[in-house]
Amino acid sequence: MTELESMRRAKMYIDRMANGVNPIDGAPVPDEDFLNDVRISRCLFYVSDILRQVIENNGVIGSHQTTRKEYTIPDVRRFAFSETPITLSEVVRRLNDIIDLETYHKFNYKVIASWLIEIGALEVRSTVEGKKVKRPTSQGSALGISVELRTGARGEYTVVVYNREAQQFLLDNIESIVGSANTTGKK
Repeated sequence: MTELESMRRAKMYIDRMANGVNPIDGAPVPDEDFLNDVRISRCLFYVSDILRQVIENNGVIGSHQTTRKEYTIPDVRRFAFSETPITLSEVVRRLNDIIDLETYHKFNYKVIASWLIEIGALEVRSTVEGKKVKRPTSQGSALGISVELRTGARGEYTVVVYNREAQQFLLDNIESIVGSANTTGKK
């Protein structure tokens, strides 16, 4: 008996029990039997549905993706530039708005921040409290990367922002960013 055949048989037994039937002889289970408890029955239907999905997926649990998605070079002409400085997270959100996320890997903050550190535009510093933060280097500042003091629900905080020129710099170098990300497998 193959693994799929075993799964089909197990599903059949579970379905019978969920419906209050003895899976071996087909006799109805007495009303007072624990199998007739609605919670047990629901649980068995749930497990049966999971088995159904695994069987339909040829015995593979979960979605089976044979190839790793890679990052792609988006159509930068569609990027929505901001004239006011925006955070790297916002740059990433705007990049993800212009790529096919079904086919390609979604950009994230770490991919671009790692590349900026790699080229010397950002550096990691320690705060007085010992927290690690990313800050622009003098090279990064020349590119249009700066820090802003903002106020939120928990008080003041500093955020790194990218002006129009810095946004353009990232798009001009998107090929290098994508190449670096695909080579190192950063996600």
